Parts: sequence; C-alpha cells; structure tokens
Amino acid sequence: MVYPCPELIVALLLERLNSGSHLWGVSKVLGLGKLPSGLLERYVLGRLGAPSGDVVLGPKVGVDFAAINLGKGYLIVSSDPVTGSSEHAGWIAVHVSANDVATSGNPPRYLQMVILLPEDSDVRTLSRITSEVDRAARGLGLSVVGGHTEVTPGLRRPIVCATCFTYAETYVSADQAKAGDVVILTKTAGLEGTAILGGASARRLLGSLSVVGEAVEAYRSGGVHAMHDCTEGGVLGALYEMAKSSHVGFRVYEEKIPVHPLTRRLSAKLKLDPLRLISSGSLLIAAKPSRANQVVSSLRSKGYSATIIGRFTRKHMVVVRSNGAHEQIRSEPVDELWRLQEHMRINGANHGSIAG
Repeated sequence: MVYPCPELIVALLLERLNSGSHLWGVSKVLGLGKLPSGLLERYVLGRLGAPSGDVVLGPKVGVDFAAINLGKGYLIVSSDPVTGSSEHAGWIAVHVSANDVATSGNPPRYLQMVILLPEDSDVRTLSRITSEVDRAARGLGLSVVGGHTEVTPGLRRPIVCATCFTYAETYVSADQAKAGDVVILTKTAGLEGTAILGGASARRLLGSLSVVGEAVEAYRSGGVHAMHDCTEGGVLGALYEMAKSSHVGFRVYEEKIPVHPLTRRLSAKLKLDPLRLISSGSLLIAAKPSRANQVVSSLRSKGYSATIIGRFTRKHMVVVRSNGAHEQIRSEPVDELWRLQEHMRINGANHGSIAG
C-alpha cells in the first residue's frame, strides 16, 4: 500500500510519464500501487512455504489478516508498509496495520516496526518517525515489542513497515459476507485521499484514519458477519474485495454513501470519483439483516457515524449512481490517485496541495 504526500504523488506520476511505462501496469513494468489480484494469485499466493494446519485463515485477496490456531484462541496478525517522505509516515503505519487487525473484531495489542532510512537521513528524520509511532501506539494502547531500524542504500525516501497482532477467542474476516447481508459504512468515502490531496485544510482528516474503535464496537454489538477497511480503491475497491473473497455480489446506492464536503469539492475540481478514492478510516460492515439497525445504533451511541448503503447479493457487483444509472463493477477498481496522470499531463506539476 502506498501512502504518499502530495509532493511524492507528483514525483511518482512524472517519473512514470517520463519513463514511458504504462501507469496501469498493462506493460511488463508493474504499475504503481497494490498488485492486481491476478498477479497476486499467480506470483505470490501460490508461493507460501511449508503448509501448516495451524493456519486457519491464510493469505487471500481481500482478507486483512491471518489467523493462527493457538489451541485456546487465535493469533491475529497483519503487516503493512508505508512508503513516502510524508512527515506522518510513522503515524499512518501504526494505524493502517492496527486497522487490519481490528477488522477481526478484536482490539490490536502489539506492534513490530521496521524503519528503513535513506543514506542522507539525519537524526531529526529518525526522531520524527519514532515519535509518530510512539504517539499513535500510545493512543491505541499498543505495545511496540520489537522490529528493525537501519540506513539502507539506494532508497530515495523512508519506508516504514508495521506488523500488528493480537490474541482472540473469536473473530470475523472480510471473506465471510453473506448474500442478503446489509452493508454499513462508517465515516465517509475518500477520507484518506482527501487528507493526502486536499492541502492544509484537509490534513486534519488524518486524525480520523483509525477504525479500531468502531470495528470493536460493531463486533461487540452482535450480528456482524464480516468487516473490511477501505484502503486503496476506496469504498468500491473494498466492496469488490469483500464480494470476491466471499463469493457474493452487492448492490449499493451512491446517494446513500456519505461524502465529506471537502471530498466533494476536491473530487469536483479534479474530476475524481470519491467512491474509488483511498479511504483508510472508513469501515465496511456486513451485518445480519435482523441486526443491522442495532449495529448502526450501537455505533452511533459511541459517537461513530454509520450509514446503511446497500446489501450484499447472490451475484453481480452493482453501484446505483445518483442519476439512476446502474454501474456494474466487473474488475477491481483502480484508485483515483493514479488517475492524476491525466491531471498532470494537462496542468503540469503543482507542488504542495494538488488541489490547490
């Protein structure tokens, strides 16, 4: 997963344009961002080392974590990298990894951190990253129990990787959605993309990137079959992953999906689809129909915004647009961040906020 600052997005896009590589990864050179599921299945998921009967939930497209049977409960574990020169890299790394574990319905407890620094890094860079890790971990009640830190040759920017884990007696995962389940979304679509692209006025949204509280509360309220955080590809990307891994379809309604006013303005200016914009901090929940309203009420009683946006179905992945058009999602949505190549081609590089 790539979490760049606006300046890095500009640099990466220009690099791809100047190299002549196809941005979407159709050419032999891999495209930016999350690997397409076909490549993941072909080159990664079939090469997993020695099998183990203790692994009850292993690597799978759309699944946020692994579950390992410990005899009396399970070890829930997930890893995520953050690449970029953003001053928030340490903070984001903690939250995105903790979010994945929390979609099990259990609060994350421990962290391992790997910090790789470029050769020209100074102590201030290291201090900033570790301070962010410490602050984010304390805020979530996590203990950092190990990791690795080094200066690495060949890097142009810091890379921060987090592995988060917890113990659980029971759990849910993103591949357990059932046809007929109600789809609930917390917060708003395109949350993180807005924080990345929207300039100083939108940076405050970085404080909303955790789903730990709402995931744990939703599971506690009962009737939750599956949960998934909305990262790259946004709300539609997360829905696609849940549906594919659960072997179901979905029908959601654009007019029911909440979008922050800042996101609407940004999307209108850059001609982006907020439903395909990276949205860490938003959580998708598949709830039993008879319990869906209770899940929403429980979340709202704890101060979390939650909205019913549609249902999972037996087949076909459909978003009903506000104009009444039925858009069928036939392949995994590409995040709107990468659509900015067209913006860059027409308007040229703009440092700072791309929306500015």
